[in-house]
Amino acid sequence: MTGIGIILGSTRPNRKGPQVARWVLDIASRRDDADFELIDLCEHPLPHLTEPAPPMFGPSVHPHTRAWAGRVAPFDGFVIVTPEYNQSAPAVLKNAIDHVYAEWVNKAVGFVSYGVNGGVCAASQLRQLCGTLGMAAVGPQAAISLHTDFENHADFTPGNRPTAALDKVLDQVVAWSSSLAPLRRPATDTIDSEGTDHDDAERLPVTR
Repeated sequence: MTGIGIILGSTRPNRKGPQVARWVLDIASRRDDADFELIDLCEHPLPHLTEPAPPMFGPSVHPHTRAWAGRVAPFDGFVIVTPEYNQSAPAVLKNAIDHVYAEWVNKAVGFVSYGVNGGVCAASQLRQLCGTLGMAAVGPQAAISLHTDFENHADFTPGNRPTAALDKVLDQVVAWSSSLAPLRRPATDTIDSEGTDHDDAERLPVTR
């Protein structure tokens, strides 16, 4: 069955992300067309990039990079739950995405963002980033407002609007993940004992 990873993209103390991510997982788990699993970046601490070669050229040499690659490689698609910090996505989230390359290629991704203005700027930046990595970013987005979807900016109380938006995100992520399956290499082919294998790195321009 199609496997979708729900990436919780905030690690700060007192973060609101777990409430939103658990809601996403709860709604998603009611479906019978895919398996869903939460990936909390707090459980996968990564330093700023310390690999001697860019991820697309590999192989990665550090255990933390190989462990992160192994965590995300088996999934067919992703839903990224992101806050918005100063009209941008969290640095820790971009760093996690930047750490690997082949594990993202030809996979679908959708966005659930939250912030004062629904986190739409953060999601927009992530769309560009994920597209550069060869991912298919779906059109629908669930944008959650701190003003209307949280009580006192603290307790998440989603209504019908964000729930309906999330359903559309999940529909598209599952559909695109299944459709892209013929283009993907098996996880066992993208990760070996030495780290990440990037045979298709030449497809992405990069400044070393």
